[in-house]
Amino acid sequence: MVEDNDAVHRTRLANERTLLAWWRTGFALFALGVGIGRLVPELASTRPWPYEVIGVSFAGVGVVFVWIGHRRAREVEQALDRGEFVPFSAGLSVALTLAATILGIATIGVILGAH
Repeated sequence: MVEDNDAVHRTRLANERTLLAWWRTGFALFALGVGIGRLVPELASTRPWPYEVIGVSFAGVGVVFVWIGHRRAREVEQALDRGEFVPFSAGLSVALTLAATILGIATIGVILGAH
């Protein structure tokens, strides 16, 4: 019984660390959005609008990461209370991968198209 209780405690602590990782990723995306959307156009003396669009998009994905982390942490806690496991959504994984891929390609396009 003590071993099972310890495992649940370790899992809850791991869930907290995972939540903080989601937050760190979201905050990094906020910083990236500011860098791309505000700093790069000023430093490069180029048209700002493509960088602003990409910067806002990165920040928007950052907001999504913070909220997904919150939701996922709640789901895991509730599953632990029931003695169950809740896998990460394959659909959400694909959606995040697509968002990152689209933003990456857009960033490459803006870099290559800059004059």
